[in-house]
Amino acid sequence: MSDIQIRKVGQTGRITLSRPKALNALSWDMCREIEAALDLWADDNDVKMLVIDAEGDKAFCAGGDIADLYDRGRAGDFEYGQRFWADEYRMNAKMFEFPKPVAAFLQGFTMGGGVGVACHGSHRVVGESSQIAMPEVGIGLVPDVGGSLILARAPGRLGEYLGLTASRLSAGDAIAAGFADYFIPEADWADLIQKLEETGDHSLIDTAAYPAPVGAIAAQQAEIDTAFGGERLQDIVNTLRNTDSEFATKTLKTLSRNSPLAMACALELIRRNRLSDNIRSTLEQEYRFTSRATEHGEFLEGIRAAIIDKDRKPQWQHSLEQLPTVEVAQMLLPLGESKLRFEEGEDA
Repeated sequence: MSDIQIRKVGQTGRITLSRPKALNALSWDMCREIEAALDLWADDNDVKMLVIDAEGDKAFCAGGDIADLYDRGRAGDFEYGQRFWADEYRMNAKMFEFPKPVAAFLQGFTMGGGVGVACHGSHRVVGESSQIAMPEVGIGLVPDVGGSLILARAPGRLGEYLGLTASRLSAGDAIAAGFADYFIPEADWADLIQKLEETGDHSLIDTAAYPAPVGAIAAQQAEIDTAFGGERLQDIVNTLRNTDSEFATKTLKTLSRNSPLAMACALELIRRNRLSDNIRSTLEQEYRFTSRATEHGEFLEGIRAAIIDKDRKPQWQHSLEQLPTVEVAQMLLPLGESKLRFEEGEDA
């Protein structure tokens, strides 16, 4: 059975991720198939909107399929990861820029690469089981697939908090943070999708939506804004260390588990995206980091600790006591001729 189902149904273009045993992890082939469908349907008058969903109840998509990236990187093949991320990011840009309504139904986990497929659409639906996160700093990467732009657009300093702590968002928090738009009970999804297929009428989603539940993270907005308002990662760490609260203690413990290099770069990307607010600029900036991550960053060590050995004890190059400075600039330098391109034959 294919890992993804792409077809036209009624008035819609339909994309269904179908590897539930792997939590619908996004492979390179799946990225390319999605991109091909977007190219095909953008000018297809029979397709009034896109509807994206996934099989299983545990996850819409728990992230990218990173096993090959790890194996190739360990073997010194850094180009493999660069080509994968370049293709994925071009697909993300096309999803963001798609000229028709895009509805996505996000049950269970939606993380990393799943965010790049689902959270750039116009009608992002969450339900009771939904948990959305950008957990990349825990494996030595930065929030990517355009996720750093969503974080930059979040209220106050919520984007910095989510990007650096990798915290999971419930349905209500996902809507408050800008990762989702509508709360609809999951028992209603099948009938709604069938009606969308029959009519191509995206306004049916508005009609079906319920008031969003209040999330736990939203209640911490004031503490988040105070703690994460610093210019540099060191400022944030110092603020947390000098704040006597349960929130500060818990947050500092969370930060201590993540890659300091990735967190410092993530913070810089979020701040840059708040100024540019452009998906292509966002992806180009993210690619500066990810294209270097396997050879010069801490991606391989992060994957070893989380996925391969599962000891949960990554040996990061830096600590919260000795945070990187020069390395941040080096990881985010322009790539020149190797920059991310969005069209065939695009000049550097």
